[in-house]
Amino acid sequence: QVQLVESGGGLVQAGGSLRLSCAASGRTFSSYGMGWFRQTPGKEREFVAGISGSGGRTNYGDSVKGRFTISRDNAKNTVYLQMSRLKPEDTAVYYCAAQGPIGAFDHWGQGTQVTVSS
Repeated sequence: QVQLVESGGGLVQAGGSLRLSCAASGRTFSSYGMGWFRQTPGKEREFVAGISGSGGRTNYGDSVKGRFTISRDNAKNTVYLQMSRLKPEDTAVYYCAAQGPIGAFDHWGQGTQVTVSS
């Protein structure tokens, strides 16, 4: 089992920056990929960014490419999402997730709210 706890959400003005953190426990952290997703009421959960277990590979959703950066510190069992040039449409609950043995994201955190004011 993997336990995930997000932090770092809050209110920020458009154009500003915010860094989310996700602390993991319960399994060898470097053995699995991690991802960030977001969701707003009435919409499907959207993929934001993903990173491999070693941190050597990353990928991003089209709406955040060039503005967000995912990283991880395996010594601290933590994955980060650095968000820059934030827009009001980035407002959402952000979730971190861990990949299981077959690649599906099968463990989720409780989410952290990010609100971007215009």
